[in-house]
Amino acid sequence: MRIGDQRNTGSGPIGVFPTFSMEHRLEFIQQNLFLVLLAVGSGTALIVLTVRGGGGRNGLSPTQATLLINREDARVIDVRSADEYATGHLPESQNIPLDQLEARAGEIGNLKDSPLIVVCQTGTRAAGACRRLEKLGFGKVSQLAGGIGGWRAAGLPVRKGAKK
Repeated sequence: MRIGDQRNTGSGPIGVFPTFSMEHRLEFIQQNLFLVLLAVGSGTALIVLTVRGGGGRNGLSPTQATLLINREDARVIDVRSADEYATGHLPESQNIPLDQLEARAGEIGNLKDSPLIVVCQTGTRAAGACRRLEKLGFGKVSQLAGGIGGWRAAGLPVRKGAKK
């Protein structure tokens, strides 16, 4: 076949792309089972994380969080442990560890109609904390996407030590 010859040779729509029978496809999957499973698994994980939150529902970038703090006086709730909080936290944040959230919700009960930004190390615990706070009646709850790690990566200020 010469260049520019448009004859269909059965190997594809215009002889460029080969067509594979089901037998060839199954053989490829069998020979590359690990790679196929890796692709399917990573795709599934991406979908699950997008739907559940890890950066998903009401996730704010560090820039968006800064704007919300400055423009709407949003309060920051850090749900990491006291030891994690002491290693570095957002300025003016309040530490309420996730396992104490319901018991200490009264401390922030006056903020039910105020914007809240929930922070943890990576954003995973914050997503669960957001759901809990919404069940407790807090209406404007968001999480910091990427957690304190994302905040630091953006070059934004962090304070160390426990809040006095």
